[in-house]
Amino acid sequence: MSRSPAPSPDISRITMEDIAREAGVSKITVSRALSGHPLVKEATRERIRKLAEMHGYRINVAARNLRQQRTRTIAVVIEMPPSHDRSMSEPYPLSLLGGIMQELASKAFNMVLTTLPLFVASPPAADGVILLGQGVHEDAVEIVQRTGLPYVIWGSVDGNDDHITVGSDNVLGGQIAADHLLSQGGTHFVFVGDPTHLEIADRFLGFRTRIEARGCTLVAQVASPFTKEGGYSAMCRLLADHIGPLDAVFAASDAIAMGVIEALNQAGRNVPRDVSVIGFDDAPGAALFAPAITSIRQDWDRGGTLLAQKILELSSGGKPVSETMPVKLQPRST
Repeated sequence: MSRSPAPSPDISRITMEDIAREAGVSKITVSRALSGHPLVKEATRERIRKLAEMHGYRINVAARNLRQQRTRTIAVVIEMPPSHDRSMSEPYPLSLLGGIMQELASKAFNMVLTTLPLFVASPPAADGVILLGQGVHEDAVEIVQRTGLPYVIWGSVDGNDDHITVGSDNVLGGQIAADHLLSQGGTHFVFVGDPTHLEIADRFLGFRTRIEARGCTLVAQVASPFTKEGGYSAMCRLLADHIGPLDAVFAASDAIAMGVIEALNQAGRNVPRDVSVIGFDDAPGAALFAPAITSIRQDWDRGGTLLAQKILELSSGGKPVSETMPVKLQPRST
């Protein structure tokens, strides 16, 4: 006597246990597979996904997160206000964001991107915060700190145990910039950048101490926004003050360096024949500018990955530590 096949589960009542039984795996494996968890092999994830799709099953993400009391979302807050003269498509913050997003996605986490004012006005539901930029005198850090959420910072690693920070070795970057300008015969130096930002203060510290140790003269330090227009205006003001001999400039970013070079050329001072200039960041535009700008390179992709790894560890109760990344010289024409 033939047996009738067992009836298929009612689609309207299909459960995770049904999917697990048909796939020959555990319920937790189904849950992980449908959440994109990296612990489940890709082939198994795809097989379970197809079974769930065939039966019309959808994981209730909201209910799962409520049970876990987690959102599986990380808020990325950009301290830098967007403006027409400082593009969001530059390596900072775009390359950092790429590293963050890739790492979060690989761990099945969402990313919410916002600016500091929007974050203050309407903070998103999140398990933790990545803050890109410490702000003037660390004001942005204080704002994020008041939320009570776990947070990590892209910026200057200052030894403060209250903060988990990932950043480049800015003091070393300043020293490398000084060494390069000294090797080009520089004797009268200018620094262009805003040291109220900790990263810039560290670059200036490394630069100043190295040139003073060599008995050379720091002619001036002039503040500038992180823009080409800012660098141009700063150098024009400096030249208008008739500061005397000047043959070497360290700009705190490549965008600033572009403005500095334009102002020097406009004043009849050829770069690099009369004045050597070095920037910071190794932005794509530095290689395309004429003359191509010598720069200090930061590893943005690695920085983004580290930020994501550390906030996930911190939000899960772990104890990550701050990390400083090396920088290196990218020599070009200036």
